[in-house]
Amino acid sequence: MKDQLTVVNELSILGQQYIAGYQFTGIEGGFGEGKKAMLVKEIAVIHRQELKEINRRINDNIQRFKSGIDIIDLLGVGLSHTKIKDFGFSQQAINSYVGLRNKGLRAGIYLLSERGYAKLLKILEDDTAWELYDQFVDGYFNMREQKVNATQLSPELQMFNQMFTVLANQEIEQKGLSKEVIETKEKVENISEIVALNTTDWRKDVNRLLNRIAIKQGGYEMYSTIKNESYDMLDRRAGSDLQRRLTNKQKNMALEGVSKSRINKVSKLDVIGEDKKLLEIYLSVVKDMVLKYQVQAS
Repeated sequence: MKDQLTVVNELSILGQQYIAGYQFTGIEGGFGEGKKAMLVKEIAVIHRQELKEINRRINDNIQRFKSGIDIIDLLGVGLSHTKIKDFGFSQQAINSYVGLRNKGLRAGIYLLSERGYAKLLKILEDDTAWELYDQFVDGYFNMREQKVNATQLSPELQMFNQMFTVLANQEIEQKGLSKEVIETKEKVENISEIVALNTTDWRKDVNRLLNRIAIKQGGYEMYSTIKNESYDMLDRRAGSDLQRRLTNKQKNMALEGVSKSRINKVSKLDVIGEDKKLLEIYLSVVKDMVLKYQVQAS
């Protein structure tokens, strides 16, 4: 197992990565030079799991994870709190983990290697998760940078290396232009998908889109906030009062003798669905939110 100083020196943040429609923090080192790693808190978001549940499963099976090979606890390798914050953790979150450890409980801010990620999925026993894992292995973990020290080459090879570098840079620039064209096309296609949002399967589509916005804004715990934002925007745009309409609907159902359990299941979406004009306005609100938060509609 590496010493703490080696781990600290190796760890580097690559910036935001995008794989299979998910955004996460790219991390290199810690498990070896050039080897990629992922934060457990972001794996939890990707697999739609509560972080505390994923941490619990890891802690319950910690003997299966080899420290420095499968897993690294950022609190246990000598990183300062300031450095840990660079990985996206607030001081409050760090204090919470430290507090649990001080009470003698097992707690850590975990980083997993490709192998550690695979072990976690075996514990979760989730077929869908394995499909995602395959995409992350191909698109993230297995991406390696090949570096060559040109000064060690012969003068002739150095000359050819410079020539090829110039040609490579030209090709990269051309591909960059092609990428911009592709990205523009994807944006147009995304707008087309948004425009295609209609009253047929609107509930399923709305939930799917609001979920994607929530994930981008911090995770599934943001869903309620995003949903309420859509309702507030609808009230402002349509001059409606969804809460009043919902209350009136529930009162009428009670007068009609409808069971309390059914009444409690009635939501603002039911109110929206009963008013064709209100529904059209609500769908336009959701379309605007998709554009505002820049998420993929398809």
